[in-house]
Amino acid sequence: MSVVTRSEYQESNIKHQESKCTTREFVAVRPPRHSLGFSFLIFAFASLLGGSLLARAEPAVARQAASEARLGEGASRSGTGITAITIPSADVTLSFVQAGRIANIRVREGEAVKVGQVLVEQDDAVDQARLAQLQAESQDTTKIQAAEVSLAQKKVDLKKLETAAARNAATELEVEYAKLNVTIAGLSLQVAIFEHEQAKRKYEEAKLQIDSMSLKSPIGGSVEKIDVETGESVNALATVVRVVQIDPLWIDVPVPLIQARSLQHGNMTRVEFPDPKKMTADGMVIYIGAVADAASGTLRVRVQVPNKSKRPAGEHVSIVFPDS
Repeated sequence: MSVVTRSEYQESNIKHQESKCTTREFVAVRPPRHSLGFSFLIFAFASLLGGSLLARAEPAVARQAASEARLGEGASRSGTGITAITIPSADVTLSFVQAGRIANIRVREGEAVKVGQVLVEQDDAVDQARLAQLQAESQDTTKIQAAEVSLAQKKVDLKKLETAAARNAATELEVEYAKLNVTIAGLSLQVAIFEHEQAKRKYEEAKLQIDSMSLKSPIGGSVEKIDVETGESVNALATVVRVVQIDPLWIDVPVPLIQARSLQHGNMTRVEFPDPKKMTADGMVIYIGAVADAASGTLRVRVQVPNKSKRPAGEHVSIVFPDS
């Protein structure tokens, strides 16, 4: 049997204690098995959720990109038709400037009219009587003639008094008074002339007033709608009749900015009309807008197209622009 010294025993005991401490520390810091499993489950769930969201987001982004690509492609590709609506090249609503009674309606709805043609008339009997009175006043020169005679007489009186004064037969005061009468007579003549001119102006004003009681067409076209009846009283500025011009037709086309940049005034276009009576006509660019629509990314371009066949305005047509 071997003998263990005291020093060897102490050294062995110290090593044993260190081994126990190391084991306890390792056990203390080692995470439990259930904690690792829970962390793995959280990581796996997050990965699946993120993958699902990415899978949903990617098709939407792809569809948006494809849509934008198609829009840019369609806008830049020449010969692409753009749908728009035809409108009248002139559309006028007529009203009276003063209230009155409708005396005569000279046209019917749908009737073709010319520029300056009378459409509707108000009752102007009272205004015609006043016009005749003003006409007589504008032609009357009696006041002017009377003022001229009075002035001539005052001048004669002044001359006689001046001759008498030279012979000491008239006072200086009488001469000054006669001169004043001549001045007043001259001013009276000026007033008579002014009043005569005013009478002529009132007569012209009355004629214009009566002329405004007849509605005349400012354009050549057709009567679209009549909103009054004969004998009806209407207020000032109330809608009476609507006249439109559909030859030529106008088309306001929302052109994508990419395509609108290559357009110029006078460019020819092809306008495709729908059924019934499907047809194609040549149009021309007459206006290009200066402000684009930010929401749609388009610019308003006006196309004019002849309409000898009298197709109605308001049709949906396709506009094809030429190669740039």
